[in-house]
Amino acid sequence: MTEDAALKAAMEAVSTATLTTVLLKRGLRNLWIRGAAPISPGPRIVGRAFTLRFAPAREDLATPAAWASPNSTRAAIEAMPVGAVAVIDAMGVSAAGVFGDILCQRMAVRGVAALVTDGAVRDIAGVRETGLAVWCAGAAAPASVAALHFTGWGDVIGCGGVCVEPGDWIAADGDGAVVIPAAMAAEVAAAATEQEAFEDWALAEVKAGATLPGLYPPNAETQARYAARKG
Repeated sequence: MTEDAALKAAMEAVSTATLTTVLLKRGLRNLWIRGAAPISPGPRIVGRAFTLRFAPAREDLATPAAWASPNSTRAAIEAMPVGAVAVIDAMGVSAAGVFGDILCQRMAVRGVAALVTDGAVRDIAGVRETGLAVWCAGAAAPASVAALHFTGWGDVIGCGGVCVEPGDWIAADGDGAVVIPAAMAAEVAAAATEQEAFEDWALAEVKAGATLPGLYPPNAETQARYAARKG
């Protein structure tokens, strides 16, 4: 198994809530993408970020003719690697859909893992039918050029108030989407695996009647009891 495959498997086994806690303990408080919610229930998705950016629409630039440009959303989709998570900076604009069903279908066919954006998608019923996992701020009927101008891909972006670099890890589930800095991924994955194991044990203790003080977060006695159980 490659390093990326191992990291992906490890992060798929833990929740985004656990990941944000682990990141918080390392001083990173702003990695949960605001305004991105799943359009339908599905499995947790983990993959490397493929970044795309929109700017405010300008009438001479944001036109249907721009869809045929070499620097277009269509060209960007053809550059997406298998397993990538497309992260789209739409500046939180929800007055137009950044992608629709045909573009999402092409992404699904190419093996792209997911789309995450702080903007909206259009043709949302059709997007659901593609099977592509999508996290967004809602649905909008107008095409992207009604409010947005596509500027390119592969750059550092801001999405939902979070700085995203190409190649960062993205984990997304029912609680939303979280960015894991690429340089910290191995450390965070290992810590999150341990954190989730402890929380599963703590939850079982609570179900059995344990009180929270000293259990969660654990005091020295609880830590010793948990360590003894593991050993």
